[in-house]
Amino acid sequence: MKKQSIQSLIVALALLWTTGSWAAASMQYTMRVDGLACPYCAYGIEKKLNQIKGVEHVDVDLKKGIVIVDVAEGVKLQPEQMKKLFKDAGFTYRSMERKPL
Repeated sequence: MKKQSIQSLIVALALLWTTGSWAAASMQYTMRVDGLACPYCAYGIEKKLNQIKGVEHVDVDLKKGIVIVDVAEGVKLQPEQMKKLFKDAGFTYRSMERKPL
């Protein structure tokens, strides 16, 4: 009986560990950007961000001035990198938050 309980516990822990590693695999970055005014602006930013290796999805909210970027495991967007990208595109980068998907 004890052996079966230990095996069940091991299986449960393995499942929790596997689930946790998948949950932390990807990251989502939310950036505040000034100057986004039209769908053409959004398309230009999406195009630039999609050129970064590991970017999986880009969503632009023009009304809120927010750009949301989902990236693959191991990909990190740096504030200086984003400042330059947005400045080169004619926009002003304000801030960035990061959270696991």
